[in-house]
Amino acid sequence: MTDATLTTPLAADTTQPTRRKPRRTPGMVENTPWLNIATHAILIMGLLFLLGPMYLVFAASTQTVQEVNAIPPNLGISDQFWVNMHEAWFTRDFQTKFINSFIVAMGVVVGKIVIACITAFGIVFFDHRLRMPIFWCVFITLMLPLEVRIVPTYAVAANALSPFQTLLNWTGITWLLDTIASVEVNLEWNMLNSYTGLILPLIATATGTFLYRQFFLTIPDELVEAAKMDGAGPLRFLKDILVPLSATNMAALATIMFVSGWNQFLWPLLIITDPSYEVVAVELRSLVPNVNTTGGGIPKWNVAMAASLLVMVPPILVVVAMQRWFVRGLISTDK
Repeated sequence: MTDATLTTPLAADTTQPTRRKPRRTPGMVENTPWLNIATHAILIMGLLFLLGPMYLVFAASTQTVQEVNAIPPNLGISDQFWVNMHEAWFTRDFQTKFINSFIVAMGVVVGKIVIACITAFGIVFFDHRLRMPIFWCVFITLMLPLEVRIVPTYAVAANALSPFQTLLNWTGITWLLDTIASVEVNLEWNMLNSYTGLILPLIATATGTFLYRQFFLTIPDELVEAAKMDGAGPLRFLKDILVPLSATNMAALATIMFVSGWNQFLWPLLIITDPSYEVVAVELRSLVPNVNTTGGGIPKWNVAMAASLLVMVPPILVVVAMQRWFVRGLISTDK
């Protein structure tokens, strides 16, 4: 299939001496009623800290403009929930924004999974001297979030072919073509105000590469040798063996990346000026009232809170639906 040959995972990771687990003595774990009560009290306090803001958002979304701006604050539940939801959905064209956010989130999920899987596959199963330097270069990018590299990323999105144009200019190829054939070479690919610009700069993931690498290192050497004896090339080994085995890893990574792609705010805010490509996080910002020109100058926090609930629904559904796969993909003992 290709001249490249598969190798077993890194030898350094497979020849580590096994350490015996320390024996647990009865005194190592305290099991007293008072300790259990204190532990549960801490857990309940943490739960209240998490659910408290959620309740305030829900309560505000059920109130009228006067109720939500009352002093002292009104913490009760009113009967304007569906009225506020209707206003938040239809006055800001949230249907289009939800579709855009879903396209961006799914594009980020697919792109990150494919890139991470192929990168980790090349690092673990191919024997070349640069595989560990490449891995560490990828891993170091965890320290460089999008906010740090926002300016060069924007420059690339404005013209993705600018480096190639610069290379042609330096080598004199553009001058030669212009002199001999009167052909002016001007390479340009503008990704602003497009789904490509929203998705492509976000698909590189050091986290996904690390997760896949750690899983691939647990693949038995016998499985790799059996695949080679059966005549399976690298791509077939990846498609027929590794991808099905890494289904739980894929689900865990997909859950994380969907939530991350759905909540993207800074990058869409920077590159999108066409309202038809706006996403829900940016649209939600426009609903947060600064100076409201309607309702007698009273901010419509009730509509903003209703929109916040709408924006939270898709990632919550994804996390709930993928919870079992997510946990298995991160802490499964057979990895």
